[in-house]
Amino acid sequence: MATNYEVGNVLTGKVTGIQPYGAFVALDEETQGLVHISEITHGFVKDINDHLKLGDEVNVKVLSIDEEKGKISLSIRATEEAPKQENTQAKPKKARRQGSVKPAQADAPTGFNTLKDKLEEWIEQSEREDLIKK
Repeated sequence: MATNYEVGNVLTGKVTGIQPYGAFVALDEETQGLVHISEITHGFVKDINDHLKLGDEVNVKVLSIDEEKGKISLSIRATEEAPKQENTQAKPKKARRQGSVKPAQADAPTGFNTLKDKLEEWIEQSEREDLIKK
C-alpha cells in the first residue's frame, strides 16, 4: 500500500471525497489518505467545502502511515506558510473586581469634554452680552 510513501513526503494529490471531519485525497491510482479538518489550512475551518471541492489538486504532506490499518494521514496546512501575526504576545486582560465603581472622571481621556462640561460652557457663552447679536 504505502511502500512508495514516507512520513514527511510532500506530494500532489486530488480531492476524491469530502466529509464533515476531513477530505480524502488520492495520491495515486491505488492509494488515498485523509486530510483531517484541522489540517486543511491555518486557522479555524467550519466547513471544508469553503476551502476544497471534489477534483481539486492539492499539495499534501504525509504526517503518518499506519500500514496495519492501511491509513495515511495527510496535511495541506503543513505545506503552506503560516500567516504572520503582528503581535504574538497576548495582551493581558484587565482584572475586574466585583463591586468596583469607576471614578467619575478619572478614566476620561485627556482633551475630551463631557457633555456636562460642554453644557456649562454653552450656558456661560449664552449669558455673555458681547456675544449676543442685536
